[in-house]
Amino acid sequence: MMTNDSKNDPVVAPVAAAVQPDTDVQPVEPTRAPSGDGAGMSPNFLREIRIENMMSKAELARKAGLSVLTITRIENGFGCRMDTKRKILKALGLKVSDRRKVFKDD
Repeated sequence: MMTNDSKNDPVVAPVAAAVQPDTDVQPVEPTRAPSGDGAGMSPNFLREIRIENMMSKAELARKAGLSVLTITRIENGFGCRMDTKRKILKALGLKVSDRRKVFKDD
């Protein structure tokens, strides 16, 4: 006769112990990377201009043919290729000559 006692079941007991939360780990608050600091970082005004145009990251990404992750990385100061900058400018309705309004290092 089989019992349904999981305390004595050698397979269930370790799994239950593994699910217990680790009390030593503290949650980390997400922070925005400072623009222009560190290798590969280039300051820009993309986030400010996107919000000024009342566009979400998803909308800008769709119009530019890029991923939301790419937009997020650029807004956080990571560099990108010239072609990517051109796509973003076009999606924002700006000319290439307006690039310094968005990307300071050009």
